[in-house]
Amino acid sequence: MKKRTTVIVLILLTIVIVFAPLFLLPGAEFEGSDGQGTEMVYEVTGDEYEAWAEPILERLIGGELPGEMESLLFCIQTGIGVGILAYFFGYFAGRKKYGGAVG
Repeated sequence: MKKRTTVIVLILLTIVIVFAPLFLLPGAEFEGSDGQGTEMVYEVTGDEYEAWAEPILERLIGGELPGEMESLLFCIQTGIGVGILAYFFGYFAGRKKYGGAVG
């Protein structure tokens, strides 16, 4: 199989994997793992559970972060991670292309 065909097949497979649950499970709730984990802890331990740590920013501002702030921090964290990955992918691709003379 040619490289271009492989890429197209992988892109189509990714699209199917992403959208298949939406069509196969209509009306299902796709919530994050944080909420499910909290529910499971309370289900197992009852009302005895007491958190042993709290988020640093919530302690600094003296309350819960607004949803927009949480989204912003998550996006910043994602951007930093993607930047690091992109740097290393580019570095290794350049090293392969130019025979180790990168840097």
